Amino acid sequence: MKEFIKRSLFLGIGLVAASREQVEKIVDDMVKKGEISSTESKELLNDLISKGEDEQKRLSNMVKDQIREVLDDLNIATKEDINKLEKRLETLEKGSLSGQE
Repeated sequence: MKEFIKRSLFLGIGLVAASREQVEKIVDDMVKKGEISSTESKELLNDLISKGEDEQKRLSNMVKDQIREVLDDLNIATKEDINKLEKRLETLEKGSLSGQE
């Protein structure tokens, strides 16, 4: 499952990189055809890239939420759950040792 998640994230990153190249090519073509100026192309490119990055973050958060939900459904302990248990065990051990003195 971990490998599947990695591959999915890398696929998403690859699509974002490919999309950026495609956006740059389309904007460059628009400049060559005289549809927009060089200044407008920079603004358009920055705007489109910014929106793409925002969408990538949104997608990443959505994937994380789905993973958390699956882990919860499968009753699999998260790193946070394990850390809480370790701290609790540590506290109990300290209490037990101080009672022996």
